[in-house]
Amino acid sequence: MINIHTIGGYNEVGKNMTALETKEDTILFDAGLYLPAVVGVQEREKIPTEKGMRSLGALPDDLYLDKKGLRNKVRGILVSHAHLDHVGAVQYLAPRYNAEVLGTPFTTEVLKALMEDNKIKIKNQIKSVKPNGSYTIKGKKNYKVEFINMTHSTIQSTMIAVHTPEGVILYANDYKFDNTPVMGEKPNYKRLKELSKIGIKALIADCLYAQDDRKTPSEKIARGLLEDVLFTTDNRKSGIIITTFSSHIARLKSITDFGKKLNRKIILLGRSLGKYTSAAERIGKLPFRNEVEVGTYRHQVERLLRKANNNKKDYLIVCTGHQGEPGAILDRISRKKLPYQVSSDDHIIFSSKTIPTPINIANKNDLDIRLKKSHARLFDNVHVSGHGGREDLRDLLKLTNPEHFIPSHGDLPKLKAGLDLAVEMGYKKNYNVHILSNGKKLTLK
Repeated sequence: MINIHTIGGYNEVGKNMTALETKEDTILFDAGLYLPAVVGVQEREKIPTEKGMRSLGALPDDLYLDKKGLRNKVRGILVSHAHLDHVGAVQYLAPRYNAEVLGTPFTTEVLKALMEDNKIKIKNQIKSVKPNGSYTIKGKKNYKVEFINMTHSTIQSTMIAVHTPEGVILYANDYKFDNTPVMGEKPNYKRLKELSKIGIKALIADCLYAQDDRKTPSEKIARGLLEDVLFTTDNRKSGIIITTFSSHIARLKSITDFGKKLNRKIILLGRSLGKYTSAAERIGKLPFRNEVEVGTYRHQVERLLRKANNNKKDYLIVCTGHQGEPGAILDRISRKKLPYQVSSDDHIIFSSKTIPTPINIANKNDLDIRLKKSHARLFDNVHVSGHGGREDLRDLLKLTNPEHFIPSHGDLPKLKAGLDLAVEMGYKKNYNVHILSNGKKLTLK
C-alpha cells in the first residue's frame, strides 16, 4: 500500500510539496515557496524564520504531516530543481525532519546560497546527486531514488523516480521536452521508457499549461527571438536593458553571446542574479563568467549603472525585475531611484512571461506605464516557457504509461485540464486519474 499526500501546489501555482508514504517510511518531494506572498522580499529584506514565512502564507502547510503522525517517518526531502517554488522552503522546513536533503549539484548550491543569504543553518545533511544519478535513502526499508535529467528553464532539472516495493513513483514537476537545449543534455527518454517497463505505479506531473493546445518550443527558439530583436532593430546608440528569470542560465548565456557580438560590455545586476550565477559558477556551469561583470550590492549596482548611463551604446544591462517586482533593479530604474536615465529609443527587453497572478499583472502593468513615459521601446514576451503544454503532457503519459496519474502544480482549472486529457486517453476519473487539493490523501493499493 502507498499513500500520496498532497501538501502544497494543488490549490495554487507554487508551495510545491508532496509526500510519498509507504508502510514504514515517508519521503517528501520538493518544499517550495508561494512567491506572490513574498513579492519584493527577496530584493529588499528577508524574513528568515519559519514562523515569519508561515505568517505570510509562503510555506506549504506541512503541519499536516504532524496531524497524520508522519513527521517522524520522513527519511528524505527530494528537490526536483532550483526554482524557489520548489526549493525555497527547504531552509525553513527541513529542520523539522530527521531527513537528508537531496538535489542535483546546481540545486543544492542554490539552496546553500539562499541559506547563506538568510543567515540560516540547518542540521540536515545536504547531498548532491548528478543528473541521471541515483541514491539510496535508508529508512526502515531502503529506497532507490533516481534524478532523471529533464529540460526546463533552469539547469540540472530532473524528474524524480522513487522505487518502492509496490512500483515506481515518478515525480515530474517541472518539465518540457526540449531536444535542442542551449545548455545541458536533452531529456533522458531512454530511462523513462525503461521505468515504464519496470512499472510506474503513479505519475505526479506538472499541469501548469495543460489547458494550452501546444507543444512547448525549444529554448533555441527563445535564443532566435532574442537574436531577432537585438539584430534587426536600430540600437547602435541606444541603451539596452534585458530582464529575465535569474535562474535561467541558458538564457543568460544567449544574452551574453549576443552582447559580445554587439561589442557591448555586459553587466548583470541584482541579488538573485548574483545568487544563481554564483551557484552555477561553483559547479562549473557558467561558461560566460569571464564575459560579464556582476553587481549585487547597492554601491556596485550604482557604480556600474553610472558607467552605463554615461556610455549607453557600449553596455548591455541584464537586471532583475521582469515581473515588475517592487525593489527589483528595473523597478528602481523606472522610479528614478538609481543612476540610470531611461530615455527615448532605449530598448527594454522582457525575455520572460508575466506569471499570471493578480499581483504580478498589476506590478508589470505599472512598470510598463512608467517606462513608456520615457518613450523607451518595450519588447515583451521574448521568451519560451519551461513548462510543457497539453501535447507534452500527452507524450509524457504515453512514454511512461503510469498505472495512476495525479495532476499537480496548479489550481483546479489547470489540474482538471490534465485530468480531461488523461480521460481522453483512456484513464478513468477517480479510478486511475485523480484530482486532489492541498491536504488530501490518496491510497494506492
